[in-house]
Amino acid sequence: MTTSQGIIPSTEVCARIRQFGYAVSQSIRIYGEEFDVLSDPFPSDGGIAIQVRSKRTLQARVLRLPATVIHRVKENIRPAV
Repeated sequence: MTTSQGIIPSTEVCARIRQFGYAVSQSIRIYGEEFDVLSDPFPSDGGIAIQVRSKRTLQARVLRLPATVIHRVKENIRPAV
């Protein structure tokens, strides 16, 4: 992940996203649905994703986090130069 000031390591972004509540054993509501989080955030296809289980269907899947969540986290991280 890059910004105009430098590169922010994905591991640091993922760690900060965990602090926002997107971590193992948490429950989240996103995209109009409730999920149980099964994994910590990880880099995926140029973004950040988590493994979740839908409370409605009980199916497990990989869920990419919205850009707004990632942007919010990146704003609070001082990038490496």
